[in-house]
Amino acid sequence: MSWRPQYRSSKFRNVYGKVASREHCFDGIPITKNVHDNHFCAVNARFLAIVTESAGGGSFLVIPLEQTGRIEPNYPKVCGHQGNVLDIKWNPFIENIIASCSEDTSVRIWEIPEGGLKRNMTEAVLELYGHSRRVGLVEWHPTTNNILFSAGYDYKVLIWNLDIGEPVKMIDCHTDVILCMSFNTDGSLLATTCKDKKLRVVEPRSGRVLQEASCKNHRVNRVVFLGSTKRLLTTGVSRWNTRQIALWDQEDLSMPLIEEEIDGLSGLLFPFYDADTHMLYLAGKGDGNIRYYEIGSEKPYLSYLMEFRSPAPQKGLGVMPKHGLDVTACEVFRFYKLVTLKGLIEPISMIVPRRSETYQEDIYPMTPGTEPALTPDEWLSGVNRDPILMSLKEGYKKTSKIVFKAPVREKRSVVVNGIDLLENVPPRTENELLRMFFRQQDEIRRLKDELSQKDIRIRQLQLELKNLRNSPKNN
Repeated sequence: MSWRPQYRSSKFRNVYGKVASREHCFDGIPITKNVHDNHFCAVNARFLAIVTESAGGGSFLVIPLEQTGRIEPNYPKVCGHQGNVLDIKWNPFIENIIASCSEDTSVRIWEIPEGGLKRNMTEAVLELYGHSRRVGLVEWHPTTNNILFSAGYDYKVLIWNLDIGEPVKMIDCHTDVILCMSFNTDGSLLATTCKDKKLRVVEPRSGRVLQEASCKNHRVNRVVFLGSTKRLLTTGVSRWNTRQIALWDQEDLSMPLIEEEIDGLSGLLFPFYDADTHMLYLAGKGDGNIRYYEIGSEKPYLSYLMEFRSPAPQKGLGVMPKHGLDVTACEVFRFYKLVTLKGLIEPISMIVPRRSETYQEDIYPMTPGTEPALTPDEWLSGVNRDPILMSLKEGYKKTSKIVFKAPVREKRSVVVNGIDLLENVPPRTENELLRMFFRQQDEIRRLKDELSQKDIRIRQLQLELKNLRNSPKNN
């Protein structure tokens, strides 16, 4: 029997990336130079938010999507944090509410006015204090309104109920810094990667670890749930320091289903999964490539489609929610690429080539919409519910009617699971002790300089007084 190449039919075989023209990009933005491994960018159907470089605290820009082109240097910013902003995320159900976390140990909730900012915003509608060290990650619950997760360098994940403005649960199973968090479709499971080289699947309400993988050969950095397939995908580094991806069964993390080496570059691999098209996108930090694959239910599970190439390296990528895509152009995914060297935000549309201009139902199934399926009290009591779906044909222009109301509360000790989070500070790492030592040395030098300046000034005054006494007028 003659050999025949295996042919696999796919409607996404010819998906291509289309970069927006220069006038539809966002130019002149002082993108942060922070080396933290986050995207520093968040986007929804109305606004684009970018963490910026700033002195004396942390700040980020919020720009209406239609306001493309060059951004003025004095454009208003959200600048209430006392430390660098490390992560920002838009509320999936209220389009003008954004959460940010910072090196100042706080998580803050901001309400952006209609039409964007007219002046600098320094007052958050809600300030959340519960971490004893800087906070590196924030994530909104995918189906419940006003439930926010934050992960800090104190190795804890706090679950905040924004209806009361307090942490209601604490996940304390990690032994090092948490690198990434990802939810399954209904938000009943949380997957985390950690600097201790472990991948965990956690039941968030109880904090119980359901599955744990010790990844010694495949050092995990990022994790993403693959929709409702009961599988996880991680990106990391192999023992030979090559970039690698691994596919896991969420109910058995003893061994990965597959491991595949990508290349020998050193930048972090960011995974993005589109549950509607079953497509996986891999974007490398520090290079300009975006590879995309199709995920199948049977071996080999992962089918390579194509690669988008660009000479401009990306620092991070924001992703447009499904209801913000242009369905008339058969757009199935859209990235907002941060090009630090040029101060540029570049939209990249992933398009399925179709001749017909009518609505393509086969590439736009029902998708999670802008209405929450649960209230915070329902979810905390143990209820799980799938997201409320919407059709992009008729409902994707609808705006949410939910309004965020900040609770009124007094500052006091934050007690969760019987532990005062602000008092229970973990032992400091060597790097933190060194930073404290150098800060104290700088402070000592500054005080010495001030004292020497005062001594010089005292001597000058004494000399002037002596001269004044010896002058002929006084005699």
